[in-house]
This record gives sequence, structure tokens and C-alpha cells, in this order.
Amino acid sequence: MELLEQIVRAGVVGLGGAGFPTGKKLDCRVEWLIVNGAECEPLLRTDRYLMRHNAGRVVRAAGAVARMVGAKHCVIALKRAYTEEWKALEEALVGEGPESGGPAAGRGPESGGLAAGRGSAAGNYPESGGASVPGTVPIELFPLDSFYPAGDEQVLVYEVTERVVPPAGIPLDVGAVVSNLATMNAISDAMDGIPLTKKYITVTGEVKRPTIVRAPVGTSFEECIRLAGGSKEERYCVIDGGPMMGKVMGYEEAREAAVTKTTSGIIVLDEDHYLSVLSKTPVGRMKRLASAACIQCSYCTQLCPRNLLGHPLEPHKIMRRFAAGGDIPSLLDDPVVRQAAICCQCGVCEQYACPMGLTPRRINALIRDEMRKAGIPYERREALWEADPERRNRKLPTKRAAARSGVLDYYDFEIDTLAEAAPSTVRISLRQNMGAPAQPVVQEGDRVREGQLIARCPEEKLGADIHAGIGGVVTKVTDYIVIEARG
Repeated sequence: MELLEQIVRAGVVGLGGAGFPTGKKLDCRVEWLIVNGAECEPLLRTDRYLMRHNAGRVVRAAGAVARMVGAKHCVIALKRAYTEEWKALEEALVGEGPESGGPAAGRGPESGGLAAGRGSAAGNYPESGGASVPGTVPIELFPLDSFYPAGDEQVLVYEVTERVVPPAGIPLDVGAVVSNLATMNAISDAMDGIPLTKKYITVTGEVKRPTIVRAPVGTSFEECIRLAGGSKEERYCVIDGGPMMGKVMGYEEAREAAVTKTTSGIIVLDEDHYLSVLSKTPVGRMKRLASAACIQCSYCTQLCPRNLLGHPLEPHKIMRRFAAGGDIPSLLDDPVVRQAAICCQCGVCEQYACPMGLTPRRINALIRDEMRKAGIPYERREALWEADPERRNRKLPTKRAAARSGVLDYYDFEIDTLAEAAPSTVRISLRQNMGAPAQPVVQEGDRVREGQLIARCPEEKLGADIHAGIGGVVTKVTDYIVIEARG
């Protein structure tokens, strides 16, 4: 079976958060394959755990994917501060030999990065044709500084290749494809015929034993928190993901939440934490605060990772129009306001740059939603996109991002333990990825085994198949499939 078919059949999606179906993403021909091991969100430790303990499987998959997409360069990018992870990957590269794509090129974490191919023209790259190609592709480790958001796809492409992905573009536009390190681990499983049914998750914050939990998709957040020793707080909020970009859930919502393929972190915080309060700010209050307090300092623009790549996104100008104008739909004819469509929602403007505590990211998200509802596409002008010369001096240190987000107390936690979840019941959402939800192929009363296909991607749609994370009996089929383990 061809590797691309194995990936599709295993239901693999991007595990860094977006959940784009991996089989579709890797059906391409590129010059650069970049494996994203930056794990830039403060507090998350999952990818680092996988690099230390599953390095061989990651390297094996990276070499196979590099050959499949015809890459000339295959890079695993990780922070130079990740010394144990770097050592584990180097050992895996040497140990795997031809299977992995060959040994590393010998650059240590103190290295300045790659030399070959930097800054060259992108050329034209067809969008399909992911067949296997003969030969091996050397894999190189690429050292990154500890800054946020180093793991953003477009930021990472520039760090490695010095090519700027155009506004509203994708890495394929400059001859690259980026895949998360955890996704590579899942691809290695797919190569062995194992579907994606379990997720590695960082559980941290106000818990008694911060840990990595390996949980079947559909496991309750409550069970994952229990495996980390339980919450220190009687009532708490939870961040699904990282503190900069993750979704804040209140106590009741968190107790009802379940693990999906894209769950990367469960961060337990005090119910009245700053991030919880910020997430509840209503639009009317955001507008009043912007009108009264925005001083047009432009720090949000100066530190915006997209603006620093040369993209025409200026949050301070959007804030000025939002503060002075009517409701959001009335602003959509303004070309400056429409630039909100290229915001990556990293949160630098909101949680770090703004000295007045305003919410540019949330306003950009609201504008983008209204543009989508109104059917207004982002119109990119033709230009030669170049990064800001000041970019190097304006990178946000990750630890400082943690401090401004109010989670510094948890930043230095060493997490290297694994807890295996064995839930008696799973509640599996049919919407696990970007694109269309899967369609159930089981019904109430069916007995299923672990790894069995339970929902299929609709024909000719963007999506991914879903498999059972535990064996048992299907007890409910709605927008979710509930499976109960029964003897």
C-alpha cells in the first residue's frame, strides 16, 4: 500500500491544532519538507516528550514522507534550548540510516541553521502527485530561538528557508510543506497499519501532577485531569490548547468536554484567572474600551508576526476604525479592516503588545467571521513580500509570553511522565478536523473493536475517517458516537 493511502486510511490529521487532513496536505511535490517540533505555545510539552521517547518513529516517518513528496531538503525544526530532544533525534538519525533518510548533517543546536537553498526563488510546484520516489533524503535538524510563535507555519517557513509565504497563502506557494512532529508520529503508526485513535496531551497548570496523558479520542477532560492527580481548585477553568491561542472553557463546559484529534493541551487554571476574564469580554465593552483607551501606539502592529513577515496587517489601524465606526458589518468595505482576514490569531497583540489591555485579536476574529458570512474574500495584491529588517529584534521570548499571560508559575515544570487513559466510555465527535464532519458507519447497539472504522469522510469532501479508540458497544449516534466498554 502506498504511504499516502496508509495516511488517509488511518484518519491522520494535523495534530498541531488546525486539524487539516494530512493525506490531502501531503498529496504534493515540494522542495522543502519541514517537520515542526518548535512547540512554541508556553506550557505545552507533548512534542518534546515525543522527541525524547519516540524519536526513531518520528525520523522514520519524516524520511518516508520526504521521499513521497520528492523533497530535496527535509528539516526537523526545534528550539536550540531542547538539548535532550536534539540528542535523541541525532541518535535516531544515526541509528536509522537509510530508512530515516540518512544521518544528520552534523549541526549542533548552537548552529545558525541551514545554508543550502536559503533565499532562492520558489519556482512552480504542482499541487498533486505524492507518489513515492526512489532514493533517500538527508534529514537535518534546524535550531530555532525560543520565541513565540516559532511554530506558526509561515513563521517557521521563513526561519528555515527565508522565503515569505504570501498573505493568505500556504507554504506550498513557496515550495514547502510543514507537518507537526506529533503528526509524524501518527504517520509512523499509519505505516504499521495503526489508525489515529489516541492522542498525546499535556495536562498542566493547577493540577497535582503535571503529566503527559495518552488518551483515546473521546476521553473526557475530567478523566485526563484525574490522571494528572486532579485539580488543586474546587472550581476551575480549562484552556483547550495553549495559553496564547487555546480556547478557554468554564467549569461546566470543561466537565462536558472530550478529547479530539486536535487536543494538544489541557491547562487547568483558577476559575477567575485573567485569561478566563479576558475571554468573556463582550463586543460592546471591547468597543467602549477601544474608543476610550486605544492610544494608537502601534505596538500591536510593530510586534505582529504577520506584519514582521511583510504582510499588510496593521492591527492598530483596524482598532482605530473599530473604535470610531459603527457595528462590524458596516466596516467591511474598508480595505484596512479587511486585512483582519490574514490575522493568524496568535494573540501577541492582545496578551503582550497592548499596554492598555485591549483585544485586537478578538476584534480581528469577529471581522473575519463577518467577512465569511458576507461572502467577502481576501484579495491579495501582487507584490514581492519581504520580511521587516527589524524582525529579529522584535521576536517575543516564550517565557515573557507566559509571564504576560499569567501562567509563568507553570512555565518551568519538567514533564516527562506518561499516564495511559483507559476510559469506560468515550464520546467521539464527528467533527474532528478541518472540513466536513465524518458520517457514521455504525449504529446504536453495534459492537465495535478498538481501531475499527466508525465514521467515514464523505465522498469528494475534505475530511478524515474516524476509528474507535476503545472496544465496546455503540450506545448513541448523533453529532457524537458514544461507545461504552462492556464485557
